Amino acid sequence: MDNSLKSVTPRSSEITPESTYFSRRDFLKTLGIASAVAILAACAPQGNNSQSATDTNQEVTDPKESGLKDELGNPVNSFKDITHYNNYYEFTTDKNYVKPLAKDFKTKPWEVDVSGLVSNPRKFSLEQLVSVFKPEDLIYRMRCVEAWSMVIPWVGFPISRLLEAVTPTSDAKFVRFETIMRPDEMPGLSDTSYPWPYQEGLRLDEAMNDLAIFATGLYGGDLPAQNGGGIRVVVPWKYGFKSIKAITKIELVAERPKTMWNTIAPNEYGFFANVNPNVNHPRWLQNTERRIGETGRRPTLMFNGYENQVAHLYDGMDLTVSY
Repeated sequence: MDNSLKSVTPRSSEITPESTYFSRRDFLKTLGIASAVAILAACAPQGNNSQSATDTNQEVTDPKESGLKDELGNPVNSFKDITHYNNYYEFTTDKNYVKPLAKDFKTKPWEVDVSGLVSNPRKFSLEQLVSVFKPEDLIYRMRCVEAWSMVIPWVGFPISRLLEAVTPTSDAKFVRFETIMRPDEMPGLSDTSYPWPYQEGLRLDEAMNDLAIFATGLYGGDLPAQNGGGIRVVVPWKYGFKSIKAITKIELVAERPKTMWNTIAPNEYGFFANVNPNVNHPRWLQNTERRIGETGRRPTLMFNGYENQVAHLYDGMDLTVSY
């Protein structure tokens, strides 16, 4: 890869002044997370509970007081915002009710099978993913196709690290992801109008971009069930439905894979699904968005504000039809 094209993902310590960063660490300590070692430990499976041990403390603390911000100066959303307002159709179509329905979903133990056009197919446990790929604190904006947004402090690692470990063959052009199916724990799967399991995909060069990550945690703790635990994809320059949750299978393939929403309504949900304020959804405008926790609306940024890091991936493409 041409190093001049590699994106530079802002780390938490690079987003805020040093004094604010250490205040942030103090804030995390109040949640029972004393160090980076403790953060990684919190991401490792422990028992069968789906919620973080610090869940209660996180919900009653206002994280905006910690100074946590993205690289544009936007404060992060509260833990309550992030964990109580979710699209997750495997549980329900009501985004305000995902959390209670996901309370019995077991995120531990967790395994991910990596196969297809790779030289070293492997099955990883969540413990192995955390131990081998060393998740870090990463603050990203999330823009939903429904025109609302959040700023989220993930714990994760670049998808490229895992792909390099399994060594894609020269025939591999796309990465296909698949969500786990547990009908006994995911009541939304009873709705047969959807083509389960949830599937998503990225072009291989998109998946290798530094900004594309696997998230294993949130706010320095575990990844709650309602947010995609055990492990999920986060692709911050694309609409949120591309960031598939609860991944159990990863497959390297030669042809563009079918994806959930593109299969259901290809005229409304494209395969690429890049955030583009100049291309409206057929049923609503996309040039502004509602940031959860704020009043009013704000302008939507091209590629969700990550244009400098990812625009080169789409050179020569007509972005008005690559929605």
